[in-house]
Amino acid sequence: MRRRRTRGPGHRPGPLRRVRPRIAAFLRPGVEGDGLVPAARRISLGQALRRFRPMLRPHRVGIVALLVVAAALPAVEAVEIWLFQRVVDDVLVPRSLAPLIGLAVAYLLLSLTSGLLGWVDQYVSTWVGSGITLEVRRSMLTRIHAAPATLVDGTRAGDLLTRVTTDARSIEALLLSVAVDGVGALARIVLFTGALLVLDWQLALLALVVAPVLWWSARRFGRRLKEASREKRRRAGSMASVAEQSIGALSLVQLHGRERDEQERFDREGRAIVAAELAAARVRAVYPLVLDLVELVAMLAVLALGTWALAGDRLTLGQLLVFLTYLAQLYRPVRTLGDLGVEVVAATAGAERVLEVLDLPLGLAERPDPVPLDPVAGRLQARGVGYAYRPGCPVVTDFHLLVEPGSLVALAGPSGSGKSTVLRLLGRLADPDVGQVLLDGVDLRDLALRTTRDAIGFLLQEAPVLDATVRENLWLARPGADDAALWAALREAGAADVVADLPQGLDAPLGRHGRTLSGGQRQRVALARTLLGGAPVLLLDEPTTGLDGRDAARLVATLRELARTRSVVVASHDPVVLDAADRVVDLADPGQPGPGRERPPGTEPATPASRDTGVAGAGSGVPDDRPPALAGAR
Repeated sequence: MRRRRTRGPGHRPGPLRRVRPRIAAFLRPGVEGDGLVPAARRISLGQALRRFRPMLRPHRVGIVALLVVAAALPAVEAVEIWLFQRVVDDVLVPRSLAPLIGLAVAYLLLSLTSGLLGWVDQYVSTWVGSGITLEVRRSMLTRIHAAPATLVDGTRAGDLLTRVTTDARSIEALLLSVAVDGVGALARIVLFTGALLVLDWQLALLALVVAPVLWWSARRFGRRLKEASREKRRRAGSMASVAEQSIGALSLVQLHGRERDEQERFDREGRAIVAAELAAARVRAVYPLVLDLVELVAMLAVLALGTWALAGDRLTLGQLLVFLTYLAQLYRPVRTLGDLGVEVVAATAGAERVLEVLDLPLGLAERPDPVPLDPVAGRLQARGVGYAYRPGCPVVTDFHLLVEPGSLVALAGPSGSGKSTVLRLLGRLADPDVGQVLLDGVDLRDLALRTTRDAIGFLLQEAPVLDATVRENLWLARPGADDAALWAALREAGAADVVADLPQGLDAPLGRHGRTLSGGQRQRVALARTLLGGAPVLLLDEPTTGLDGRDAARLVATLRELARTRSVVVASHDPVVLDAADRVVDLADPGQPGPGRERPPGTEPATPASRDTGVAGAGSGVPDDRPPALAGAR
């Protein structure tokens, strides 16, 4: 039995063992950033291809055309090289011009054919590749729209944009490289290997010895490049997140004088990206050096034996030159396969980040046979509703509410009592864990989402507006509505004078986050957008937040007028709103089971807020502790 040699404490590793870790460190990315975006879940190349293969089906004709071109181009090149042998042996060596005319015509036809095939390859590959990228981006955006808003809100916007814009392009490289470039390289290998064997099988076997070495090199370097590419993409998402945060909160950064700190954060992430790019560049720079060395050794060996065969009249001069040309053309697709492997593993790093978006959980489920509801009266009811963002941490428990058309109901309670969560459940931005929310006696889950959105208008607390014109913001509720309908909604919301005073009226741009308007004006424009949809039910979340007394009073007067013909539910702790309400439901009062405790409008709750028990609320209404949806979530 062979015994392993034991090394004593004084043993020193050999030179190769000492150098290998240093080489690995040289090829590995350094300079870590803040780690705002963790690495994506790793997948294999086979898993990525199986997931994205269906996207090739709409482009079958283009793919077939590319495969035909990829196989035809090597055949044309092989014939051109063979004609070169005829030029040497039939024209140059015997010094005869007679065969030159026919060979020149053949060269001309082959050159035109090659150019035409190259044009088809370039055009069709661009067409197919752009279509695949567009389909990937469309699928990602569709999935984001279908995912729960609470999960997407917990993802860094900068990283999400990087995935949709940059990482999506990697799928084109992944699919087309495997389907087209691989077929072209294999066709070249088959054609040129066959030509070498026909010319001289002994020299051909010698030349093919290096092929396994080239494949092994590509595999080793591919692993290193994939690691560097994965880090580069992750750090790019982190840098985009830092930039998005700094720009989005520019006023806050300037107010506290944190410009230098934000710049340092951005520089830190930028240096991390540079480190990853340099690591990838080192891999790409070392890789061809290794291949060139292997190819040079093989070419010199073939040249030496070829010269010996030429001296023995086993080969003509033209055959030897053509053999060396075929050999160079053979090594090129072998190298292409190696490069292809390197590029594919780099593209797989982008595919990992794309798949994390495509695997986001779906939000609200919709019945295949929804119940029709037309017309909608607007009677809104909650029966024993309970909801929790995390198991064991209820936000709403056993909540009951009935809102009849023509009434204004206020949900009262301090911050964190669950007011916003109740509104989300009433508007079906989330489904209750227990209980029912009914509209005109029909469970919202039995209605089509489009029906619910048309019947229930929702004004969010921050009253978001697009960086677009007034008209484009209003069109979100009813695309293509004419000016008469837009002005009617603005008058109903008390915003007609505000828009009329703008330099361009309905076509006036509102700026990012609507900052060309005051807080009250922005609230009114957002309310007009909600009213434009004509929903018989209105839900408003803290509509007077940030408004002065005059603006708040005007908004409340508008709400009272709207409540004459609609069911209006307002979540607020503002006494002005509570005084105007027909009924006030206190979510912080734990002392009354059943349908909840209603108190007279304008009065303060008699009991302190409770986060553990209560009829309408328990726990915090702010879902900051929910599990993240992506690796880039907060």
